[in-house]
Amino acid sequence: MTILKPFSSPESLTFAELGINAALCSVLPAGLMHPTRVQQLAIPAMLAGRDVLALSQTGSGKTLAFGLPLLQTIHQQLESVSSSASNAQALVLVPTRELAQQVTMALHALASKLSSSLNIQLLCGGIAQEEQLAELAAKPKLIVATPGRLLDLCTQSHISLDSIKYLVLDEADRLLEMGFWPDVQKLMAMMPKRKQTLLFSATLPEALDSLAGKLLSNNPQRVEASTRNAVAAEIEERLYLVNKGSKAQALIALLKQYQWPQVLVFISARDDADAIAKRLLKAGINAAALHGEKDQTVRSQTLANFKANRIQVVVATDLMARGIHVDALPVVINLDLPTSAPVYVHRIGRTARAGANGLAISLVCHGEMLSLTAIRNLTARELPLASLADFPVTDKPSERVRENGTDNKVAPKRPPRDKQANRRSLNKHSIKAFKGKR
Repeated sequence: MTILKPFSSPESLTFAELGINAALCSVLPAGLMHPTRVQQLAIPAMLAGRDVLALSQTGSGKTLAFGLPLLQTIHQQLESVSSSASNAQALVLVPTRELAQQVTMALHALASKLSSSLNIQLLCGGIAQEEQLAELAAKPKLIVATPGRLLDLCTQSHISLDSIKYLVLDEADRLLEMGFWPDVQKLMAMMPKRKQTLLFSATLPEALDSLAGKLLSNNPQRVEASTRNAVAAEIEERLYLVNKGSKAQALIALLKQYQWPQVLVFISARDDADAIAKRLLKAGINAAALHGEKDQTVRSQTLANFKANRIQVVVATDLMARGIHVDALPVVINLDLPTSAPVYVHRIGRTARAGANGLAISLVCHGEMLSLTAIRNLTARELPLASLADFPVTDKPSERVRENGTDNKVAPKRPPRDKQANRRSLNKHSIKAFKGKR
């Protein structure tokens, strides 16, 4: 596999010089003058018919890097032959509904100006199958889908993938993990073996490198528009050491002190997202929770309200970490560190998109030191911990011992005073204390 790295600054090239034709260039947004690095490298390779593995930072323009060549190729084929009855030619697989909707909107905005017959179909959960089946009757030429919903429709024979010529795995590292990979394999088995395969991602763990390479056989080209697993230079990272029990108060203090117009707060657990959003509302902060257990209509409306600045703070699980774009989002806050280091890169990549500046704050407790070490190793960044004013750290670090060659975490011993306080509390709450109460 040949490897290409940036050969020129983005300002020195135009989309036309990359091979994008006049028809497509004429419908590009007015502010989109020059291709980004990943677009510089990926577009010519795709137009040449080569398989591509593209690695590029979050917010670097990967959607158009694969979207423009797909739209151009399909549009040219529509003009050259009568294909009104043909099945879909291109498929873009993504891991989340929110990303599926975003990719669909971005491509539809261009496709609708090129041709009324260049239909794009969104297939994901949370939308009634009957509604999607009705839209499939219009013979979409490009499908954007999540693996689960698409597999359901294929299994029920509502859709065929036997005419797919172009397959894109967006956020490829996530789709290659075990949570999605079995479904992706089943879908690929339903497609022609001869097709152009395109993998795009901001991160790619070394463990998945060989698997990704096996999917590419057609004169593949590896595009490295940035250092593997790199964080955009425009993101300022601040990490504060705080007590685990003080994180919610620290978050509220930061929000009230700085009054950012928009903040995306990441947290790992769905229940915690709801609880934190409620605490923010009680503190007078306009906030909402966003996670996979919420109804799709609520999820879509919450995201739309956030993008329209009708909600100041969204507390989200990692379904918002992948690919979601919010114009000029100034701040991302990690209320906890993800256990997967690549997820950290994706989380903070929601800010500083398209060359803008951004701030990423992480509130870290002693129990998250292993996660922090993994993030430091992955990103090759020092990420020093600072103290947060008015939030002194009183928690003690966990001790570690070695047993049979394995690290084991041992909870710190409580000071004697704490034990005495606990005994007093137990005495106060004995059964006698509740005698006579109803």
